[in-house]
Amino acid sequence: MRYRLIALDVDGTLLDDQHELAPETIDTIREVVTQGTEIVLCTGRAPLSTIPLMERMGLTGYVISHNGAATVDAATREIVHQYQVDVRDLEPYIDYCRDNGIHFDVNTAFGLYVDQLEGLKLEVRSMYEAFLMEPLQLPLWADLSEPLVKFTAFASMERLDEVYRDWSRWEQPFNMLRSGDFFIDLMHKQASKGEALHQLALRRGIASDEIMAIGNYYNDLSMLTYAGKGIAMANSPEEVRLAADEVTLSNNEQGVRHALIKHCLS
Repeated sequence: MRYRLIALDVDGTLLDDQHELAPETIDTIREVVTQGTEIVLCTGRAPLSTIPLMERMGLTGYVISHNGAATVDAATREIVHQYQVDVRDLEPYIDYCRDNGIHFDVNTAFGLYVDQLEGLKLEVRSMYEAFLMEPLQLPLWADLSEPLVKFTAFASMERLDEVYRDWSRWEQPFNMLRSGDFFIDLMHKQASKGEALHQLALRRGIASDEIMAIGNYYNDLSMLTYAGKGIAMANSPEEVRLAADEVTLSNNEQGVRHALIKHCLS
């Protein structure tokens, strides 16, 4: 069948391990678009680090950012849907991070704020540079002019395993998920890639069985199971591969291109 909408995760899926986008994959995506299929990047990234990829591929349309917490029109940068986080619920998590030396940031749809801008560690600054983000100093809650949509903790995989175990024992007001080996995200309970994709599909008049989703990590599970065709990358954890309808090649082998040729251009 012809899929009307294809949701693509970015890191570990569309991009290889060096955060590069293969020219051959771009060409294949453009060919799919000429058939009338809509491409939506569905990522844990912020809009400002996702829209440039859309522009590089010559695409317009929507990006589902912050793991589903904010959906943005890539051309106009209008926020078409977002889930707001209650800042009061974040306080215990912020205290935990401060007490245990865990770096964290809080995000509006377009802004990223850190606790201590001065003295950021080199690996933290390098991480933000890799994601095309410029951190700002976290102001007082009352001075934030836009809703918060996501809280992210950043540390080594081993430290985050400990953090995740600790926070899992708490009464959880958030959708808490591992969005990568080095990240834990906290969002509104209803916010997820799958739910954001569902809301966008309703807006576009597209049924779930007309949607293909391709992803590689735990934060992609909701969209892989919502879409009519959910495809996991070969570099996905076993749980993600088992939840998908099929598995394509890895992100370092242009697995997205392989899946698009198989299902959209054959």
